[in-house]
Amino acid sequence: MLVPRLRAPIVLVHGLFCFTQVRLGKWVVAQYFRDVPRALRAAGNRVLLARVSPTGSIADRAAQLKRFIDQESPHEPVHLLGHSMGGLDARYMISRLDMAPRVLSLTSIGTPHRGSPFADWAMGRLVRFFHPVFDIVNLPQQAFRDLTTSACAELNRQTPDAPNVRYFSVAGRYQRTWRSPAWQLPGAIVERAEGPNDGVVSLASARHGEACDVWEADHLNLVNWPLPFTSDQRDRLPDYANLVGRLADCGM
Repeated sequence: MLVPRLRAPIVLVHGLFCFTQVRLGKWVVAQYFRDVPRALRAAGNRVLLARVSPTGSIADRAAQLKRFIDQESPHEPVHLLGHSMGGLDARYMISRLDMAPRVLSLTSIGTPHRGSPFADWAMGRLVRFFHPVFDIVNLPQQAFRDLTTSACAELNRQTPDAPNVRYFSVAGRYQRTWRSPAWQLPGAIVERAEGPNDGVVSLASARHGEACDVWEADHLNLVNWPLPFTSDQRDRLPDYANLVGRLADCGM
């Protein structure tokens, strides 16, 4: 696996609910983008792991992402790789927080650019049920509203792509089976509404920009986590090498 070295830093942006990494003392025991930072850094790339609110609004998370880039890469533009909601945060930041001159490219990975029918379903059921829990632990809930199909339609109207930024995307396609209980409910809801999907985001919703790669993966395998409850250990590092290779081929 050959990973090119880019001149500009690569910023990895996590999605809903999640973390950049979990440490036990000086040891990193889990990473959101599993093994991806290590592989990219081994090739000489500078990799930055953004950390934003797990359940905050797209606007709030985008502002936090901007502050992170201002702090970590104040004098050079960056490449953004955003998984799931992280891709929406990045688009908002580029277009509406005057960050287009600071971003060379955005590759969104499993991002619901047109929202997710599962978010529509969850807003009327799960979010209302867990509302007291979020209040107790003082977590915002706007993220769930922002991922609905209606909210993303409005986001798209107000958030045009910047002409000087290159936009690419990755969509996941996953066949649900009895061995994948985690995706049975959300995958079925999304499939009925929009067709093939990664368990929560359809191919149609994930497509954005000038090119879209389709990986045979569920939503978590897109960030190199093995498929749950199966022996399928699909390694996505070669796919990430290809994403970086495309940026290198574009002269970035």
